Amino acid sequence: MMTENDRAALIDFLARHVDTQILTQAEVRAFLDFCDFEVIDRGQVIADIGEVGESLYFLIEGAAELIVGPTTNEVPVGQIHAGEMLGEMSFFDRQPRNVRMRARSAVRLLRLPRAKYNRLRLEHPVFTVLLLEYAIVSLDHLYRRTSTDVAQLNQYIHSMSG
Repeated sequence: MMTENDRAALIDFLARHVDTQILTQAEVRAFLDFCDFEVIDRGQVIADIGEVGESLYFLIEGAAELIVGPTTNEVPVGQIHAGEMLGEMSFFDRQPRNVRMRARSAVRLLRLPRAKYNRLRLEHPVFTVLLLEYAIVSLDHLYRRTSTDVAQLNQYIHSMSG
């Protein structure tokens, strides 16, 4: 259940991470009506390998990690920080997830289920454009962090073999 304090904090969050200058306060509040507010405990799985994404997630507070491999031999491959989107790849391409998303800390997030997204697309098309821009920026952040990590690992491996 979203309280008025949660709603005010979420409006502030959206103002910091999405170009809300083109939106009215009423439109921002309408967007929040399409979303579910969730609190996830540290260590809890947000979305698992093999699932097809039926929701988009917006990480409001906390951190999440992306993990590959079975639960007995997990390997972290990425991190998602507050202000970023989660689950956009499987949501948009409708392919099973290749990674597990787990809360690294207690997290607060907005969840936009597919049915509500489809309705949002029809009723407020400007939000669809903003969400796609947000997804691109979030994927860019993830790609740049991952590329940096891979480059550093590569340098380390080459320095050890040299």
